[in-house]
This record gives sequence, C-alpha cells and structure tokens, in this order.
Amino acid sequence: MFPEYEQIFSDVFGMSSTEVLLQYPLPEDLLKIDTDQLATLLNQVSKGRYGETRARNKAEKLKYSAQNTFGISIATDVFKMQIHLLLEQIDLLEKQLNQIEEAMIELSNRQEHYLTTITGVSDITAAVVLGEIGSISRFERPGQLVAFAGLDASVHQSGDFNSSNTRISKRGSPYLRRALWQAAFVASFHDPALSLYYQKLRERGKAHGTAVGAVARKLTHIIFAVLRDKKPYQSRPQKSDNN
Repeated sequence: MFPEYEQIFSDVFGMSSTEVLLQYPLPEDLLKIDTDQLATLLNQVSKGRYGETRARNKAEKLKYSAQNTFGISIATDVFKMQIHLLLEQIDLLEKQLNQIEEAMIELSNRQEHYLTTITGVSDITAAVVLGEIGSISRFERPGQLVAFAGLDASVHQSGDFNSSNTRISKRGSPYLRRALWQAAFVASFHDPALSLYYQKLRERGKAHGTAVGAVARKLTHIIFAVLRDKKPYQSRPQKSDNN
C-alpha cells in the first residue's frame, strides 16, 4: 500500500510511526491531513524529541511520499482494516511481554543473587540466567557452566590435524547463551576490566564476534563466582594478557 513509508521512520513499529499508522494508515489518508497538523502530531507523539523543525521535515516527507507512492490503490478499505488489526495484535503482544517481564523480575528478585551488579546484566537477563541455571550447586567449576551455556570453543578435526575454532559450540541452553551474549556485548564496551580485555583481543586481530564470545566466557566465570559466593561483582583490571 505504501512501500516508501519504511524509509521515513528508522523504526516502523516505534511509537511515532505506530501512531501515524493508526490514524492515517493509507497514503490517501495522509494526503487529507494538513502538513502542520501532521508535524504537530509527530512532535507530540515523540514527546518533543523530534522538535518542530525535524517534525515538520518528516511530515513533508510523508506527504511527498504519499503523493508519489508506487503502492497499489485497490481494495483500500480491506487493507486499512488489516493494518489496524495487525497494529492491535502487536500492541497486545507488547503488553503481554511487559507482563511476563514484570513477573520474571518479581520472581528473580525473591533471591539474593547480586547478578545485576555485573555490567551488562539487566533484571531480565538475570531472570533468564537464574531460570536456566537453577541452582549453581549443579556446577562444580565455572567451565561446566560455560559448556552448559554452549559458549565453549568447538574443535574441528581433519586427519592428524586438530584446529581449535573460535566459533562457539552452540550446545547447551540457547536461551542462556543468548542472554550471556547480549550481556557480554554491553560489558565489552562498558565494564572497565572486560572492555580492556575486549580491546586487547581486537588489537591482536580477533574479529568482533570472536572477542565478544571470549568476553561472554569471562562473564560466565564471573556469574559463577557471584552466585557461588553470594557477593556483588567488583570489576578489576586484568593483571596480565593471559588472565
């Protein structure tokens, strides 16, 4: 209906775009509204982040694109209804996700886990980690937790030649692995010790993904210690390149 639309908003399902689609789902609807009125709506919905000038520019782009769209113009009533129904479904799913996340946080906060003292570990990440690990007493060593998360490096064999690959093995819990990977991505740039470790790996020529994977393994060791000792995490600079 309006293929040019997704080029105007960085996030088609963001707050500003969603409100525009709810009120003016088709190009013909946008052509009926005054540019100043559309700019005011965009500025209000964005809670002033756009500013008057940017909101005005975006409104003009919307109007111009609507005027010159290559979208189809048949069965517009049906597509209009479909757009509204899809937006309502997305809104319902987002509300349900918020409810689930609130329940996860409430359950995880019943435990004194100190996981959120670790850089990159949010309340949701902590809940996922606790849910997937269960009791840390299941693991005798941090390496076992690394393997359980599927973050241990895979090894490929070819004849008499063994090569340690920097790719993760992808065994174990995919949910725990994803949570640790996301936390490691944040820690790689914001934790004093882990960001230094990440930078050293990059300076050695390691790819970004390989370096983040190494940070994820370090982070798993930290999580093991925090859960085992029941103490908050304290970031410390690396003593040597081999640490």
